[in-house]
Amino acid sequence: MEARAKFLGHPVHQMLIAFPLGLLGGAVAFDLLYWALDRPVMADVAYWTMAGGLLGGLAAAPFGFIDWLAIPKGSRARHVGRLHGLGNLVVMGLFAGSWWVRHQQTDHVALTGTALSLAGVALALVTAWLGGELVSRLGIGVADVANVDARSSLDERA
Repeated sequence: MEARAKFLGHPVHQMLIAFPLGLLGGAVAFDLLYWALDRPVMADVAYWTMAGGLLGGLAAAPFGFIDWLAIPKGSRARHVGRLHGLGNLVVMGLFAGSWWVRHQQTDHVALTGTALSLAGVALALVTAWLGGELVSRLGIGVADVANVDARSSLDERA
């Protein structure tokens, strides 16, 4: 089935998820660099990278929800989509908690902040797999008329 929320013929949610995944994963990498190198600047970079990832997640979520509402009720895809969405809410909560723990002192990372981020990125790997299952296995967000010779998404006849 095709996605409901599109921009220039492509699903908006699929376009936007790269930002929170990359930024939140990057924030964890900067946390680990902070601990390994004892460089306060890494904590600061992790803080702002995480803030960008949280904003990216807020931007991507409504479009995923719009697409989820179009999935037929009672289908496996609807169930996988529910797990994907609820899991991502928990991911955002874990990273928001990590961000909040460190917001008063951005050049230092408490162990609690890193633990929340690590839990968030671990769960994000699971929810990303669920998103891949929706698209790659169940065809959610994929054009019904797609094939190796499909017309451009920008072509109204596609």
